[in-house]
Amino acid sequence: MGAQKKGASRVSEDPEELTRVPLQAILLADSFATTFRPITLERPKVLLPLVNVPMINYTLAWLESAGVEEVFVFCCAHSKQVIHYLESSEWFSQPNFSVQTIESHNSVGAGDALRLIYERNVIHGDFVLISGDTVSNMSLTQALQEHKERRKKDSNAVMTMVIKRSKPSLITRQSRLGTDELFIAIDPDTKQLFYYEDRADHSRGVIYLDKLLLAENTSISLHNDKQDCYIDICSPEVLSLFTDNFDYQHLRRHFVKGLLVDDIMGYKIFTHEIHSSYAARIDNFRSYDTISKDIIQRWTYPLVPDVMFFGNSATKLERRGMYRALEVGQSRSAQIGPFTVVGEGTKIGDNTSISNSVIGKGCTIGSNVLIEGSYVWDNVIIEDGCKLSHAIVCDGVIMKSGAVLEPGVVLSFKVVIGQQFVVPPYSKVSLFQQPTKQDSDEELEYADNSSGVVEIPLNNSNGEITSELSETKCWPTSQLCANTFSVHVIGFIILCEGTELGAGGVGYIWSFSEGGHDEEWRHSVAPIPTEKLAEATDAMDDDMELAPDGSILPPSGDLKLDSEDDYTEVFRDESIDFEKEVEATFLRAVHEDINVDNVILEVNSLRLSYNKLTADCAGAVFYSVLKFALDTSPGSAGKLS
Repeated sequence: MGAQKKGASRVSEDPEELTRVPLQAILLADSFATTFRPITLERPKVLLPLVNVPMINYTLAWLESAGVEEVFVFCCAHSKQVIHYLESSEWFSQPNFSVQTIESHNSVGAGDALRLIYERNVIHGDFVLISGDTVSNMSLTQALQEHKERRKKDSNAVMTMVIKRSKPSLITRQSRLGTDELFIAIDPDTKQLFYYEDRADHSRGVIYLDKLLLAENTSISLHNDKQDCYIDICSPEVLSLFTDNFDYQHLRRHFVKGLLVDDIMGYKIFTHEIHSSYAARIDNFRSYDTISKDIIQRWTYPLVPDVMFFGNSATKLERRGMYRALEVGQSRSAQIGPFTVVGEGTKIGDNTSISNSVIGKGCTIGSNVLIEGSYVWDNVIIEDGCKLSHAIVCDGVIMKSGAVLEPGVVLSFKVVIGQQFVVPPYSKVSLFQQPTKQDSDEELEYADNSSGVVEIPLNNSNGEITSELSETKCWPTSQLCANTFSVHVIGFIILCEGTELGAGGVGYIWSFSEGGHDEEWRHSVAPIPTEKLAEATDAMDDDMELAPDGSILPPSGDLKLDSEDDYTEVFRDESIDFEKEVEATFLRAVHEDINVDNVILEVNSLRLSYNKLTADCAGAVFYSVLKFALDTSPGSAGKLS
């Protein structure tokens, strides 16, 4: 559908007038997605804790530091929770930084949100478009300047997208954030975006470019090593384009791709690549895990626990990347490993071991508990002898003695896991029954219902609901859990205590969709299973053609560089990147105690990705070991095995 200019807001060309327009931002506090279910049925994604701080605080803190003066926060699902949080936070009282909320109860996508904001007529110049699950420390100065300079020369330049380099895994075809491999085509000189595809057909190994694109442009650079940071600098025309095109809902799949194929109005999108700065969006559980680790390892500075408190008590940075809040009660025999955060008021029992994890406020952790690579939120009770491996545990959860969480488990709010019960890998457990439809709109329905727990009296003889309650709401016995001990109503959802989660357990284990179990590992907080990496590696090796020296031959038709100097420069850059990637893999294996087989598979995938020899891998690993040994003080507890 052709885009129309009708109704577009006018931007003054007078530099003095431009300086008087405050820099504004639109922050979408609803992701309009279901990737964080079942958690987001009860709490909006932007209020979920990221290293013990609600996500939206990172976004607002960056906008303030980047010079934004007015922020309009669009709230939809769980809007009351978001508005209440912001009103009671420090953001409503910051000087020279205005935060206002815009509420909607019937928007189903970003397109609806932007159309509503356009109707409010609150945007008066170029603005930053961002979602409330984005973490960044980049400077906006250069990107804004580039955008304004383009606008002076070409009024059709309506958007600048921020990107950064991020080479995807050749094995899984995913970025480190768990997102699909992104293919983009840009003009290497002007940085204009020509092509954007994040859902390529890997099974066929091809992408399609319009012949006219190649005919009309003398130079095109095709990339699969870029990451979309989901930070956009937009002109006011962007809002009117959404208003004139009601089929635009998704920012990338509809709006960006729509403009790229529209040859009538000629609107243009450009890119701005950052190099040393940080910018990433939390799209799924794997990116939640990755960005949490980046924050703990201080890649997001100054957005780190010991600098930005966001209303929490002061957190102290200790040795080996451990952060500890005040008033933490820790047994002398408990061991807190590297890259771990422990929140205020948490108590840790005897002989408990915690490493590479985030523990929230007010948690009670018993004795002989093992927690590895997990995220335990506030007021969680973990009794003696429990084991947690790469799991997410939400507020108020109770794990009874001896319970075990296998990798990838997600326990939603106030779930109870029975004694000695083992929750299977990648399970999602909630007090809510699994919705029958996969629709983000349903979170609006859950948000409007009561969260109180009401006892339902049962007839002891046949298990039917007594007549007193059935006069108000009749629930057939077929809807009740088998072998239940008691039943509760939460809003309009039936909750069962029974054997599904062990003796004394409370909640539902959600079932996987058809074929879903095989794909859960892709977006989980758990490391990719060894068998999955092996399967993908074997499949990839079958498709590769090897040269006599063991290196990988490029597929037929690959473009060759123009000169030997170009080849030498690219080879040198890729060799440096390869060595850095191997070193990062080695250090992560040491600090997180990753299985050796997994490390070998990761290094092997890097070898294939960078087209290196086995000897190159050996050299890079040897260098990493020596460098680690030199950097490690003699008295430290670092290990080289």
